[in-house]
Amino acid sequence: MATAQEPQRVSAADFIRGFANWRLQSARKPVVVTHHGKDAHVLISLDDYRRLGDKTARDVATASDMLQASLAGLVESVRDGVILIDRQRRIVAVNPAASDMLEMPAAGLIGEALIAALPSFGDSLVSHHIVRLLGHRERFSGDLPGLLRPRQWLHVDLVPAPVGGAIVLRDISEAMEDVAAGGMRAAMLSAIEIDGGIGHASISVRETVESANAMLTALVGVDPAAIRRVRFSALLPVRQRAVFVDALESVFRSGDPARLASQMVTRDGSAVDVNLTIVEVRGPYASEGAVVLVTRLQDRP
Repeated sequence: MATAQEPQRVSAADFIRGFANWRLQSARKPVVVTHHGKDAHVLISLDDYRRLGDKTARDVATASDMLQASLAGLVESVRDGVILIDRQRRIVAVNPAASDMLEMPAAGLIGEALIAALPSFGDSLVSHHIVRLLGHRERFSGDLPGLLRPRQWLHVDLVPAPVGGAIVLRDISEAMEDVAAGGMRAAMLSAIEIDGGIGHASISVRETVESANAMLTALVGVDPAAIRRVRFSALLPVRQRAVFVDALESVFRSGDPARLASQMVTRDGSAVDVNLTIVEVRGPYASEGAVVLVTRLQDRP
């Protein structure tokens, strides 16, 4: 077997001329054959070569075992629910997230037919795609309502696997509610615009106007571009500015909306009585500013 000693080196020309000698030398330690002064080949004994092959095979097997264990550990730790089924549509594995999502212990699911354990799957669109998954290794990805319980939305991924297939479930109910809420907010905003009696402005945490609707710019008598980056309090009489700033700070501090009677100064210098409603715009990590609704008092019934 090769030792840790420095291997012998010989040029290709000398190796060819003295092959018999170098063959014997390689039985004791490796012989490095050089070409133009650079290492090119190594001559070792047959026993060393076989031992080297056995070690490589063991290393590959060990690496493969470690990979499989790592993948199993990864599936166990992911937040998505993972259900493995065989080609007869029996459940063969369930990760903890899926067990929690189904509110059933894994031991009670493994070995059961998928439809028997989860009858709602049989009545769902996903049943057809599971057939395609097992029969044709066809993937599927989609959002489905009511698959496990009413008013719950699940994102479902069907992925081919050697045993059969994997069903990956992610609860997206909250995201779908956000989408619905966003649609409702957009509809309300459109209604406000059509009504034409309510002004609104989006302001930053520094109180600068980022956008304003036509009713508000018409009330103040300025072009929409001219109002951008202006502090909202600058649109109020001097005596009203501190009250507005205090109310805005209270909204950012508490998160609760605020409403106050105030006035807005028009381009000709007159003051119009208004009610101001301030609502914080909260981002995922911090406040992103606020929305200010402006209603003229004489327009109120």
